[in-house]
Amino acid sequence: MTRDETKTKAGPLAGIKVVELGSTVAAPFCCRLFADFGAEVIKVEPPDGDVLRWIGPREDGVGLYGTSILRNKQLVALDFKRPEALALARRLAERADIVVENFRPGTLERLGLGYEELSKANPGLVLVRISGFGQSGPYRGRAGYGVVAEAMAGVRHMTGDPDRPPSRVGVAMTDQLTAVYAAFAAMMALRRRDATGRGQVVDAALYECSFSLMEPYVPAYEKAGLMPMRAGSGLSDSAPNNLYGTASGGYVHIAANGDAVFNRLMEAIGRPELAISLHYQTAADRGANKDELDREIAAWTGRHTAADVEERLIANGVPASRVFTMEDIFADEHYRARDMLPSIPHPTLGSVMMAGIAPKLSESPGTIRWAGGRIGEHTEAVLRRELGVDRATIARLHGEKAIVCAEPPAAAD
Repeated sequence: MTRDETKTKAGPLAGIKVVELGSTVAAPFCCRLFADFGAEVIKVEPPDGDVLRWIGPREDGVGLYGTSILRNKQLVALDFKRPEALALARRLAERADIVVENFRPGTLERLGLGYEELSKANPGLVLVRISGFGQSGPYRGRAGYGVVAEAMAGVRHMTGDPDRPPSRVGVAMTDQLTAVYAAFAAMMALRRRDATGRGQVVDAALYECSFSLMEPYVPAYEKAGLMPMRAGSGLSDSAPNNLYGTASGGYVHIAANGDAVFNRLMEAIGRPELAISLHYQTAADRGANKDELDREIAAWTGRHTAADVEERLIANGVPASRVFTMEDIFADEHYRARDMLPSIPHPTLGSVMMAGIAPKLSESPGTIRWAGGRIGEHTEAVLRRELGVDRATIARLHGEKAIVCAEPPAAAD
């Protein structure tokens, strides 16, 4: 689908205006979700660009991550150190349905962009605030990133092998999880606004969203004193549910701890007698004899390639998958069939492939209308359309470096 074709397709959030004042991952990812489903997202970044533009590899001077997380957004560059530019940001925020930010608590207030100020002009505004530790409490002023939040939430304690230091997941898991929570909360707040006419503040703390992943362990610790610990590639007291090595050198993850699926697994590996063994008859038995059972399964997987193991288990209705590399993902027919690797036109790169849209909506699906572009690519257009700023003023502010336009603006209408 071409950019022109997708621009004409309204998503389920069409008519919702979002102003993004955040940086790095959590706030931009939250707003990327809004943008994918049709909201008008205006991203305000500093004159030298959001730091996310320099995260990860670059091609022809273009930050590749930025082409995806900045997609579908209108990009405006303002220098908040300049009063005129800050005033423009405030006017944009006052006209929004949703403002999303992830500065340290107190920053917006110092800039005159706090909720009390903005809601005077727009009582229906929903302000989404993403921070490391929340807008209240003794830790509110602490700087925090997703990985720091995972450490405090106990998630890092649960990640890795039991005989090694805690590890980390190689993606921005907590930032993106918090972004999804924040987007969900914003939709609830808009629904509430429809009934009352009043907006509200969404307080999304990275450590709390990360801590929500620890849900099973909270009552277990409170009632039974259970101290959870890293379990490596497996799952404590659940078997079989682990990675198993193969003759080709790759790994296959098998999750077959339920009775029926365990029986199918034993048939698949040619060991039906294990399904009726007293050691493995129930889920509790299998959990208690986890290491022994894992060795039995690994002995079978070790004699076959990863592809053969996966094919056999899938044919027998056993949940299993090879551990995919990015090369595997690019070659996989299911990713292509589900449009999870779309190629989007880009003015510098020609095109760029990026992760597709999730989730899928049957009647009002999201679309990728354009890839993330240059710093200040839409500054002039947004200021003229949204705020009625004339070209002479835009040219002056651009010349004074209070704003940045990707192309030098004309001096007059």
